[in-house]
Amino acid sequence: MNYLKEQYKRDREFRIRHNYLPEQFSDLRAVLRDIEKVVRNNSFTLGEEVSVFEDRFGKKTNSKYALSVSSGTDALILALKAIGVKEGDEVIAPSFTFYATIGAIVAAGARPVFADVKADFNIDPESIEKQMTGKTKAIIPVHWAGRICDMPKIMRLASKYKLKVIEDACHAYMAKLDGEYAGNFGDIGCFSLHPLKNINVWGDGGMLVTNNSEYFRKLSLLRNHGLISRDRLEIFGHNSRLDTIQAVVGNHFMKKLDHIIKMRIHNARYLDKKLRMIDELVIPVRIKNRVETFQLFSLLCKKRNKLKEYLNRQGIDAKVHYPIPMHLQKPAKRWGYKEGDFPVSEYVADCTLSLPVHEFVKKEDLDFMVDQIHTFYSHNP
Repeated sequence: MNYLKEQYKRDREFRIRHNYLPEQFSDLRAVLRDIEKVVRNNSFTLGEEVSVFEDRFGKKTNSKYALSVSSGTDALILALKAIGVKEGDEVIAPSFTFYATIGAIVAAGARPVFADVKADFNIDPESIEKQMTGKTKAIIPVHWAGRICDMPKIMRLASKYKLKVIEDACHAYMAKLDGEYAGNFGDIGCFSLHPLKNINVWGDGGMLVTNNSEYFRKLSLLRNHGLISRDRLEIFGHNSRLDTIQAVVGNHFMKKLDHIIKMRIHNARYLDKKLRMIDELVIPVRIKNRVETFQLFSLLCKKRNKLKEYLNRQGIDAKVHYPIPMHLQKPAKRWGYKEGDFPVSEYVADCTLSLPVHEFVKKEDLDFMVDQIHTFYSHNP
């Protein structure tokens, strides 16, 4: 079922869109020239551009090793397998997250155990500790919207209970906490290269980073069938390679990355300043020791659904990321969760709204969004 076809059609009709790809890919001829080289030398699989991309990605985040894979979801699955997660193990993750975080735990053979979040959308370390059992193997903190979780507390918990930590940093490339980049706090960091991420390719793609040589070796095997040569296996893995053509695209956008991040931060700060004056909205507190990269600009608001509908009618692509927390999704019923188990996750899911802040949003667009939100609440007190 391709529901995306209709979504793409609707998204193109907005004046201010989350989907900025037509603008971002306007210089596609330069990318196509480099792709032509790949086609001519037939290096479609693990070609030189892949290694170049991995090296650039790792250096940007001060990570010792970086390894590309076919999606952010595969990055999570392979990371869990690399740390030894197996059937019967439990992995703690926030209930408020994108579906892939939980799906990856299930795909790795483990049981997801949910923890609550705080009002800043990130996992609550106190809730993590409450959910621990003798079967707990790992924790997956999710750096929501490019805001790094309270990793010092999470790493202390992991050390105390001898747990592994996989960072779901799919929203958080180049985000920092106390000068350290996302992906470097835990054992392995996982990133998405989906077209609407801050660094992206022309389809699905993912990246893993680690500072552990043994995990890097395992991940390298897992993503390429377990092969140590053309004819010999060391383990049974599967095919999760990033295509060389996609690495060409990634290398192209790495050149623009600093500008992309700078503009997202600039636009988000402008909205912070303007929207904090509206009583019906709650903007997450920005902490000085964090650099947020604003994959999403998410806030909490009263009358969320009505506000979203109003903004959409005005040509503003306001979206909800996401309206149903994971413990209340249909597949999670098997684990016995119910409404009220994670009240903050449920509150956030009921009240969250996202506004576009990418590098192609102009000041007049930001002002228009602010004016329309003011107008809505003045008529809907």
